[in-house]
Amino acid sequence: RTLNKDIVDENNNEVILRSAGLGGWMLQEPYMFNYSSGANTQHEFKEKLNNLVGSENTELFFESWLDNFVTEQDVDSIASWGFNSIRLPMHYDLFTLSIQNEPVEGENTWLDRGFEIVDQLLDWCEQNELYLILDLHAAPGGQGYDAAISDYNSEFPSLWESVENQNKTIALWKQLAIRYKDEPWIGGYDLLNETNWDLANFELRSFYVQVTNAIREHDTNHIIFIEGNWFANDFTGLIPPWDDNMAYSFHKYWSYNNTESIQWVLDIRNQYNTPLWMGESGENSNTWFRNAIRLFEDHDLGWAWWPMKKLESISCPMSITKTVDFENLLNYWSSGNNPPSVNNAINTLFQLTEDLKLENCTYQNDVIDAMFRQVNSNETKPFDSTQSIPGRIF
Repeated sequence: RTLNKDIVDENNNEVILRSAGLGGWMLQEPYMFNYSSGANTQHEFKEKLNNLVGSENTELFFESWLDNFVTEQDVDSIASWGFNSIRLPMHYDLFTLSIQNEPVEGENTWLDRGFEIVDQLLDWCEQNELYLILDLHAAPGGQGYDAAISDYNSEFPSLWESVENQNKTIALWKQLAIRYKDEPWIGGYDLLNETNWDLANFELRSFYVQVTNAIREHDTNHIIFIEGNWFANDFTGLIPPWDDNMAYSFHKYWSYNNTESIQWVLDIRNQYNTPLWMGESGENSNTWFRNAIRLFEDHDLGWAWWPMKKLESISCPMSITKTVDFENLLNYWSSGNNPPSVNNAINTLFQLTEDLKLENCTYQNDVIDAMFRQVNSNETKPFDSTQSIPGRIF
């Protein structure tokens, strides 16, 4: 919960949330898995899979993805690396049907899969004493023009163009609050990830207040995290705070790591005596990671790093291997040339879900070292594994 400018535990001890972001699990963002050239969103990727391998195999692929992307071993590792919390990006369609697919207009059909994923993850978090922060990354209809990050489909009304989508979002948060209201290892509710939409004055605030009221009918225990518009960096209309257990969450990418870069949010904290959380950053170099986290912690700010796992990447702790067959599949989608056989495509996709498992990923200790040890030490250390250079340097 919040206490003045701080986030605290049940004993009023300050908690600096150091969070691992589980991006790519419940919602695939195409750039993270190299398929942006063939599909801009998860729903477009599903459509391509349906056309190539059929709906049954597509469903099996996504089930295998959900089973393997995060396991108990991942959560144990996150705790061992030094994180004390997890930010879980959620896709609404694992919890409820879209308004287009509801059998009865205006009703909410609840799906077990999403709740079961959260339940299992929460159990693993509790075993490791990690706080779990629920983040609605893809709201009903989608909350931004940047379709890739919220799976927005412009053929249907967005969250902001549909009262039905807004009602469904409010109902979803109400269900989550009912289910987790007494859970001590729930760290809070991050209501909407990175809204990016032209909204009228106070439109975002009005919606947030409605969601807050629905949550507070059942849960007064947990923090509500509020992100601004335009990728969590415009808090126009969102101050002053309207709840006594809320925090403002800003995101920071690709900017200088100096006090000036975050002074605007420090001013909000100071003026309104309300905590801040840097709710998403990453996708940069180890040096940038170290300097950003040092900046945040110098100002008593918690942080969340994005993502934990990605395909063929050096900027996250775990890198998923990209096979030649998957590269060929991606090339086919982007060019239309050399179509794979159905059997080859199926084998390629299920090899990918096997490669998602932590034990099959490449652990990049240098990333974790930069985020934790180097934040507090300037000592230089050698890599703890032999590095092979691809080629000869003369």
